[in-house]
Amino acid sequence: MLSLKHLAEIHNANEALASLPVREFSIGDRAFAFNTETAIMGVVNLSPDSWYRESVCLTVESAVRRGLTLNAQGADIIDLGAESSLLDAERVDEAGQTGKLLPVLRELRANKVQVSIETYLPSVTRTCLEAGANVLNLTGRAKNDEFYRMAAANDAAVVICHVQGENVREARDFTFGDDTVAAMRDYFSRQLELADQAGLQRVFIDPGMGFYYRNLEDGRTRVRHQIDVFLNTFRRKDLGVPICHALPHAFETFGEEVRSAEPFFAVLAALGQTHLFRTHEVAKTKAVLDTLALA
Repeated sequence: MLSLKHLAEIHNANEALASLPVREFSIGDRAFAFNTETAIMGVVNLSPDSWYRESVCLTVESAVRRGLTLNAQGADIIDLGAESSLLDAERVDEAGQTGKLLPVLRELRANKVQVSIETYLPSVTRTCLEAGANVLNLTGRAKNDEFYRMAAANDAAVVICHVQGENVREARDFTFGDDTVAAMRDYFSRQLELADQAGLQRVFIDPGMGFYYRNLEDGRTRVRHQIDVFLNTFRRKDLGVPICHALPHAFETFGEEVRSAEPFFAVLAALGQTHLFRTHEVAKTKAVLDTLALA
């Protein structure tokens, strides 16, 4: 059972890290003050395989409508994805992803909405950045320096996801260490070095809580892992960049109330000092974050 004592132990063991500032920057024409304000990334899924049915949009019109709605509800950035991260989902090639993403991206940008593209494919990244995408949500780890150079050249930001595997679709088993949060540091440190060498300064890091690993299919094991990472988020502030979390689900405990899972995890992520919250439930998550800000 999570308790105040448990929270105090995490904080007291790493107290110096809790007050560290992170880099602040603008995305498009929007300045983000990550040290004093949280931000929200709303999700629009263009794949019929995506598990969160409420986010699935199979036409350009419905995708644009959802993006504009999420923006009006408080999403600072809209994240578009054309391929589900589920292990058994259909693969979508570069032409297929580009064909789905571009029309929605262009319409949302025409409406002055900040747009993120979730992909691990180089040509999809290049085409979408050149078409005006503000953020690359990078769900791979192969030749990432190429992606960083493309983002820097197009004045875009990158969410660097922690992926154990060449990309999110190649993830199989998650390797735990004695301290999972500390183990991620080496990966992120190296990626930030590559980003800096590429001239990329607008960077988030994301521990990859929404990815599917075979040995985390047991719900209790996965939720315990997610809670631990959320509450220890601030321990990665020593890397100096804002931290993004994709808020997960927990079917095993929430059941038919699964749409309440992301707002619940938003509380844990906020306690851990998350800066950018990626969620399908923008209105509910914003209400939670606004309430926590009153404390």
